[in-house]
Amino acid sequence: MRRMALLHSTSEAARSAGEVLSARYDWVPLAEAEMVVALGGDGFLLQTLHDMMARHRILPVFGMNLGTVGFLMNNWNPDSLGARLNRARSFTVSPLHMEATTVDGERVTTSAINEVSLLRETRQTAWLEVTVGSRVVLPELVCDGVLVATPAGSTAYNLSANGPILPIGSAMLALTPISPFRPRRWRGAIISDRTPVKFRVLDPVKRPVSAVADQEEVRDVETVEVTADRSIALTLMFDPEHALDDRIAMEQFVV
Repeated sequence: MRRMALLHSTSEAARSAGEVLSARYDWVPLAEAEMVVALGGDGFLLQTLHDMMARHRILPVFGMNLGTVGFLMNNWNPDSLGARLNRARSFTVSPLHMEATTVDGERVTTSAINEVSLLRETRQTAWLEVTVGSRVVLPELVCDGVLVATPAGSTAYNLSANGPILPIGSAMLALTPISPFRPRRWRGAIISDRTPVKFRVLDPVKRPVSAVADQEEVRDVETVEVTADRSIALTLMFDPEHALDDRIAMEQFVV
């Protein structure tokens, strides 16, 4: 079995589970590990992946759910961990790269594993220009917001906003409006993950907009460009009977 590091969230359930696993299995510090077992919810798993990207040392992660939804996690079970890891199916996902420019001229770059969202900051709707590739596809989108989601994130906020579910490995991104007012009948698009998407806030002072990449927010943005970052490969491991591709596919039949 590969050298494992154990990480857990700050919740009482995750801490208790960590104590159980610490007593049963051998662990090494994160700097010496070949893979990570993460205990918590989806938010903790995303934070673990972001931390690894920041350190430029990315390891496969096997998550066990001690949170709420746990869509990106496996079931909690302290037994036979070595056998589970040997049988696990691995899925590689690439994050989004976001480059935002604020009204003050500050440039912020960050990554998102699930989605990049643009959201109105006040009671007034956002006015956005949307460019896909080199073409302005929507000169004026009036809405509460809009998001770009990866396949891994297509069942999260994107699905709640009535966006499409994207199969893992589809090389596609979901471009989904949030409460669109104009054009009323536009419900979004599916685009190649090789195509950049750019948003320009048409009235950033009167109608301020924030950009959120997973859990990181940049306020008062003027332009936001989103691209898939194929230079980064994140590996998630799953029990074969509850693998990520099957979970995403079955979400299409939930009623």
